[in-house]
Amino acid sequence: MPMMCAVSFSRRGRLYYADPGPYSPRVGDRVLVPTDEGPEVATCVWAPQWVSEDVGGLPVLAGLADEDDLRRDDAARRRRAQARVAARRLVREHGLPMKVVGVDVVPDSNAFTVYFTAENRVDFRALVRDLNRTLSARVQLRQLSARDSAKLQGGIGSCGRDLCCSTFLTDFEPVSVRMAKDQNLSLNPMRISGACGRLMCCLRYEHPLYEEFTAAVPAVGARASTPDGDGRVVAHDVPRQQVTVALDGGGRHACSRADVCGSRKAYEATHAAGPARPASTADPTGTAGPAATAGPAATAEPTGTAEPAGPAGTAGPAPDGGEDSSPDTAGGRSHRRRSRRRTEH
Repeated sequence: MPMMCAVSFSRRGRLYYADPGPYSPRVGDRVLVPTDEGPEVATCVWAPQWVSEDVGGLPVLAGLADEDDLRRDDAARRRRAQARVAARRLVREHGLPMKVVGVDVVPDSNAFTVYFTAENRVDFRALVRDLNRTLSARVQLRQLSARDSAKLQGGIGSCGRDLCCSTFLTDFEPVSVRMAKDQNLSLNPMRISGACGRLMCCLRYEHPLYEEFTAAVPAVGARASTPDGDGRVVAHDVPRQQVTVALDGGGRHACSRADVCGSRKAYEATHAAGPARPASTADPTGTAGPAATAGPAATAEPTGTAEPAGPAGTAGPAPDGGEDSSPDTAGGRSHRRRSRRRTEH
């Protein structure tokens, strides 16, 4: 089984999983995590543990951070703070409709990346020239969406927990107002919007359950049969797996999903009382003969059942030398009769 640990590059920031390799860091230790720009210092927030699942492709820790690594990390943090202050000041001076939300620095290449948000496209060519001159480094500006901005900055949602996008959510899936309608939520933008101002990502979490429930039970306005009588469906309660039915005799009844589900009721009606025996196989004595079913061959001749004709048109002799022991199709009981030989002239 492989081992895995969790690290964070900032306080209360997003967790990243890594393979500890030959190292055994404890919670709070500073470790080196390999990135595209080289090893960076992070804090171990989850000690290495054995995991049952196969989690391949995780970055392997480059080692434990020493004094030189910590000094370099502190210097990079101070440079990021200075660049953020300079960028916000120059944005105000240029009067640009944009908001700086974060700054990243690569110490080895002396390059800065400034992240900002804006409603529309912004001409920031003059801003980039002033930033290059002020910071004495190569500066790159990158525009983020509202969701990416909230993911980068973090925050607390209306549920009282850290934002999903800044903790575990990696990909943003489309969210529509239709999902809020299907879940019977208020369409007030203040109630269904997240910290980014867009629809909350958690609206998609339970939406498949609502789709499955709606497809399995009668729709609102349809007729349904309940243990208390027939009526019309007026509401769905997905969390409780119940359907509210307005009875024809008056009043409302909240019944479970199984009481109004057609397939469930058909199954119980078929298997509750056990399989029924066909009436045609009933026998007065309690036993059914092998040929007791009604049909064209069930009518008996006055002299008994007809024997099959032989190749020459004569009836074949009985196996026992003159007597036949075939069942009587009319009564379901076997009897012995005398076979008669007929000759053809």
